[in-house]
Amino acid sequence: MTSVLTMTWHEANQRYLMAALAEVRQLLEPLTGFGHSAPQGGMSARELMEETAAVMASPPALETVCSMFRLSSFERKVLLACAGVELDSDFAALASPGRDGSGKPGLSFSLMLGCFPDAHWSAISPTAPLRYRHLVELGSGSSLVTNPIRIAERVLHYLTGVHTMDEGLLDLLRPVEPPAALVPSHLSLAEQMAAVWPDARGDRPLPMVQVTGSDRLSAWDIAASACSTIGLELYAVSADAVPTDARDLTALMRLWEREAALSARALLLDCFDLEPSSDAARERAVARFVEGIGGPLILCTRDRWPTFRRAVVTIEVGKPSLDEQRDLWISSLGRCEAGMNGQVDRLVAQFDIQPSAIRAISEDALGRLRASAASSGDVGAAAWAACQVHGRQRLDALAQRIEPVPSWDDLVLPNAQVSMLKEIALQVRHRRKVYEEWGFASKSARGLGISVLFAGPSGTGKTMAAEVLARELHLNLYRIDLLSVVSKYIGETEKNLRRVFDAAEDGGTTLLFDEADALFGKRSDVKDSHDRYANIEVSYLLQRMEAYRGLAILTTNMKSALDHAFLRRIRFVLQFPYPDAPQRAEIWKRVFPRGTPTHALG
Repeated sequence: MTSVLTMTWHEANQRYLMAALAEVRQLLEPLTGFGHSAPQGGMSARELMEETAAVMASPPALETVCSMFRLSSFERKVLLACAGVELDSDFAALASPGRDGSGKPGLSFSLMLGCFPDAHWSAISPTAPLRYRHLVELGSGSSLVTNPIRIAERVLHYLTGVHTMDEGLLDLLRPVEPPAALVPSHLSLAEQMAAVWPDARGDRPLPMVQVTGSDRLSAWDIAASACSTIGLELYAVSADAVPTDARDLTALMRLWEREAALSARALLLDCFDLEPSSDAARERAVARFVEGIGGPLILCTRDRWPTFRRAVVTIEVGKPSLDEQRDLWISSLGRCEAGMNGQVDRLVAQFDIQPSAIRAISEDALGRLRASAASSGDVGAAAWAACQVHGRQRLDALAQRIEPVPSWDDLVLPNAQVSMLKEIALQVRHRRKVYEEWGFASKSARGLGISVLFAGPSGTGKTMAAEVLARELHLNLYRIDLLSVVSKYIGETEKNLRRVFDAAEDGGTTLLFDEADALFGKRSDVKDSHDRYANIEVSYLLQRMEAYRGLAILTTNMKSALDHAFLRRIRFVLQFPYPDAPQRAEIWKRVFPRGTPTHALG
């Protein structure tokens, strides 16, 4: 026999549990006719438990459950009796039909009320730990005391030392693994978050951590890193998965509270896709969930939510600084490449990408180079192309992507317009130097993008000019379909615009709002609710245009119809004149490919 001194925790825990079952079985012997159990080595069940617990590195699982959920002596016996039915064949007689006079198979509360001397009726009430914490499950039936009682599978596994998760949670939750490393600014935020819960396994109520910002992946990485620091596993659930039915919501909350108590786990509630006022029933359910659930909870949102009826610590997550992104690009792509620093500077100047995406893009770019046996000098070009592909993932479902084909040679415009287009391209290329190296970004966070208005009659080359710029700058070009953006439903237009701008924020994207006067028209005097909400849409768009750091091009046939406040926020305004006869002739010459026979046929 293995000495208790050399047992592993799992072996000792099993020994302790079986001794505890034997102690309960002795109390049931008068009713069941069990034979008296011979003590092991002449020791009583109580002595075996005390000897085993004295040498265990951490308390037995049974005692952890009893302490965590504050079970009374009687409730402890009820839990053990239910576990005995699953683990000890001698307990099978208790579960046979008719043992308690009910004619139903399984243990009943009636039977245990008559067996245990410290029994009390309140143990079976809905607010007592056994039922409230889902430690046991009641079978169906009209009588509360004769309904069969079973131990919850998750609790049974825990008592035997098996760490798993409740089946009801497995389909809703997903594990969030901590990242290999964080950039310094994000590491500092993770340390702040970890300091909020110095004792996450204690009994005192824990404050909720609210993580805000537009970068979902970085928020998850920071949360997972913070939880890992204090020994917690992080699991995430989407706000869409939170039940709106009150009964189902309560069941989910209690299941998770039990899970958090039994294991070192924290919960992340992801509300990034929950638009304000878009689903009132779900908003109420999420608010009730946040305010009522116990255990370590992290709420991830784009913007700060209103005050909750619980302590809240808010942490704002931004994307890494340009220097941090530059260091991450260099470490991911390799420092040994000649001229790599200049290529990285171009990437940082154009793309504002979260760390996990930088690592994935770098791995993809290097993999493509290895597969094609290209020279190492093509690393920057491969990374740029991978960034473009990354930028398309979200926008492809929201707007129409245009593959830029025309070049400068295809444009037929007056010299003044061509010169201004080239000046726009120069500003896009060198904006990092102006904003970051020269320090203009520190003066204001607004107006750091480049907005352009192309005005003129149809057929004057406005869309072609946008394609030329996108091709010259090696940027994605997306045409925003205003018919799919503008909605008659209140709040839907802003929601659609937000999705477009959020998807384009990583950079590498030129947004083309064709026929913009349909959306960016003059704000009117408020005569009714429709006017008021129409003005809100324009105001929201003006705010996003100022905050957007990419290149936004708007085209219109009616410049006079645009709101003056909007025009003030435009960096460049180009008037496209209707081509005269020589220009129209030149357009006809350039429209035909070189291989097209344009000479007169004899």
